[in-house]
Parts: sequence; structure tokens; C-alpha cells
Amino acid sequence: MPTISTDQDLRSLLNKLPADQQRIIGARFADSVKHLSRDERVSRAIATALRADAAAGELEDAYRAAKAYATKTYTDCGKDTDWLAQADHFVAAAAAAALTPDNLVPEKTNRAWKAAMQARMANNCELVEGDDDIPGDAVQRQYAIGDEFLSAVG
Repeated sequence: MPTISTDQDLRSLLNKLPADQQRIIGARFADSVKHLSRDERVSRAIATALRADAAAGELEDAYRAAKAYATKTYTDCGKDTDWLAQADHFVAAAAAAALTPDNLVPEKTNRAWKAAMQARMANNCELVEGDDDIPGDAVQRQYAIGDEFLSAVG
């Protein structure tokens, strides 16, 4: 079984996945930074996105909740360098990216890759805020998530 060790490997995997699997792995990326979220609606949206059996209506409601919170918190980005507020925004943006309905996904955009990038931004904000207890490298965690996903579906 191939191992993901570069962004090119990860992106290649993500580009091969159908929309429902992109949503689930994108939600796993968002879930890896969920501890930075300040809003329960975002946590519930991530939980819904992770469910393979989630109904279309549930997914749409979860997308709307995550997107609304990401939009609301967007204005906090850059304000007084509150890095944890910015991290909170990026968690919501990662959840919204994973849950983006097909009709709203621009051509050549991969919802899981976008979720991965937003999750990395959340992690970067956490790193800037700086505690010695911060979990390891977000990129390596994402590669591990990709490897686990490959094992589960492969």
C-alpha cells in the first residue's frame, strides 16, 4: 500500500476520490483541529460531515451552519492578532469546505484539499499563539489521515 509523504501524494489521492469521500476525509482534516473551535455548531457540522450515512438535508444544514460561522468570524481575522479567534475561523472554513455542495464547488476545486489548507491555517494560528503542548505538525497529521483513509477504502 502506498504511503503519503508529500503534498503531491496527498493531492493525488484527494483528486481521485468521489465527492462523498472528499467530504469525509475533508471532515477528518477539520476534525483534527476541532479543539480550536469556539462554536458547537461547527463541531456538530464536522460530526455530520464525518457520517457516511448523513442525509442530504443534514449535510446541507451542516454546511450552512459552518459557512455562516466562518463568514461571521472572517472579520476577526487580522484584528488585534487574536490568533485563536483566527484559528476558530479557519476550523469553520475547513468544515464548510468539506461540506460544500456539488453545485457550489468551482471547477478544478477539490473540497478535501481546500479543507486541508484551512485546517493547516488553523494549526498555524495555534502555533503562533504558542504553547509547548501544541500537537505536532498538521501536514504530517494530514498525511497520516490520508494513509488511514487509503487503508480503510483500499
